[in-house]
Amino acid sequence: MKAHGQAHKYGDNIDTDVIIPARYLNTSDPKELGALCMIDIDQDFVKKVQSGDIMVGGYNFGCGSSREHAPIAIKASGIDCVIAKSFARIFYRNAINIGLAILECEEASDKIETGDEISIDFDSGIITNHTKNESYQANAFPDFIKEIIECNGLINKLKKESIHE
Repeated sequence: MKAHGQAHKYGDNIDTDVIIPARYLNTSDPKELGALCMIDIDQDFVKKVQSGDIMVGGYNFGCGSSREHAPIAIKASGIDCVIAKSFARIFYRNAINIGLAILECEEASDKIETGDEISIDFDSGIITNHTKNESYQANAFPDFIKEIIECNGLINKLKKESIHE
């Protein structure tokens, strides 16, 4: 499992209200949420993001309310993975549940800049910054999390398992 794209970097304490403002929570349509992702902090984000890109944050990424809309908006915007120094626990679980890859890596968060070309090998946890010719080591996903992400979310993984029983 791999990801490859350009980085979009944000700071510490990026909360769910910044990721998808509460005024847009009248929909659960991923496409609509993705089109509004990060609108209050970076109005040009949805114009710049390409499918496969990587979002980078600092400490406590995804803090705030426990809504699943936030990781859905990020994933639907085209982001393949979020790298941060740390994640709010409920955001972490919600991201995995919907199949959004997330990695904690302080060094990557410190050194990656917006626009850097990044690739990630989820099997090894190696994050490569091609722009700066650097690599950073995150923890690799355990197999059960890789399976959830590969199935595009926990519900899809459970459906797949029930078909095979």
